Amino acid sequence: MQDGTPGMLLAVTHVQTLLGDRTLTSASGFFFRRNGRLFLVTSRHVLFDAPSGHAPDHVAFSCHVHPRDLTRVHHARVPLYADGRATWHQAEDSGGDIDVAALEISPSHIPQPHAMQSFGVEDLANGHPLCDVGDSLAIPGYPLGFHDTVHHLPVVRSASIASAYGVRFQGRGYFLTDCRTHRGSSGAPVLLHDADRGTGRRWRLLGVHSSRMDMGGRDAAQDESLGLNCAWYADILLTLTRVSVPSTPSVSGTALAGRV
Repeated sequence: MQDGTPGMLLAVTHVQTLLGDRTLTSASGFFFRRNGRLFLVTSRHVLFDAPSGHAPDHVAFSCHVHPRDLTRVHHARVPLYADGRATWHQAEDSGGDIDVAALEISPSHIPQPHAMQSFGVEDLANGHPLCDVGDSLAIPGYPLGFHDTVHHLPVVRSASIASAYGVRFQGRGYFLTDCRTHRGSSGAPVLLHDADRGTGRRWRLLGVHSSRMDMGGRDAAQDESLGLNCAWYADILLTLTRVSVPSTPSVSGTALAGRV
């Protein structure tokens, strides 16, 4: 990841799902690079969600093509299925399905030259003891699709760690964040500013924002929403981007087993 906040924002992209030529939903995502391979990472439910019947066949995203003229972007459209098999990778662990998906992007979908940035393995927290409950976080994304439409950049929500970091909340592979979020933020990276590297403003990729957490018995007339959200631990990307990981095996989005 390049130093500086602009570099971080250039690694985040607006994701749209499509069925044929019809746009279905808007979400957030980010680019992750490993061993020369590029992946688009977002929430799994953005690409497939059985309870709601959400089953797009393509996903669209954009990337910048000039490092100074941020008004110039390239729009790409990538199929989600090939020969009846899903082209993205997802996983499950002992706690159940993990709401993160990684879609490998062919070099043919990325223009040359380009100004796109990406996160990498070196940006993961990897158990580094730099995270604690209450620490400030940044969640760049596209809430309700809102963004800088001139420069095609996301907006950033301020957040904090709201549960014991490193502990699987209620046995699931996520921790909680305290942040005001909206639909369209799903798939956004959850970032911690790491000021200890001595190389300027840098970020650690802690998680992938998924959804709001709320109480089933909350009285909407008397009680405000908890304002808490689920962020899946980003180390799941080490499983999803392994060279040996096969494609998810059906158009129904059957889970691919992977331990984290």
